[in-house]
Amino acid sequence: MPIRGSNDAGTMTADLAQFDLLIELAEAEQHKPWASGICSRTLFKRSDFRVVLISMEATAQMKEHHADGTSSLYVLKGRIRYSTEGQVYDLRVGSLFTLGASIKHSVEALEESGFLLTISWPGDRQLHDMPHRGYGT
Repeated sequence: MPIRGSNDAGTMTADLAQFDLLIELAEAEQHKPWASGICSRTLFKRSDFRVVLISMEATAQMKEHHADGTSSLYVLKGRIRYSTEGQVYDLRVGSLFTLGASIKHSVEALEESGFLLTISWPGDRQLHDMPHRGYGT
């Protein structure tokens, strides 16, 4: 069982947490159908760091967007197409992809898929000074 320790705002107060990602994926499956074919669950959140588990049904898409922090994506299940900066990457189970802050990208599930997204979030001052502020704009 994961160590949760979150407060009402969803921010983790514990100094550590443990998750069985295969169990987390299986639990997400129990809540189908998902709106727009995507199920997203933030597992760990602090002001400077996010860990999000994302499940996608085949053909589901996340339109072009960006995150204000450096991110990584690790494919746990299925196959996804990741597009950024004019390049297309087909990522399979075991693939790890990293991306710098504020770089626009899109994601498409080529089959039923699941991946772990981590984002190193910038501090308030650094976020304020960014030319493209805010997730998804």
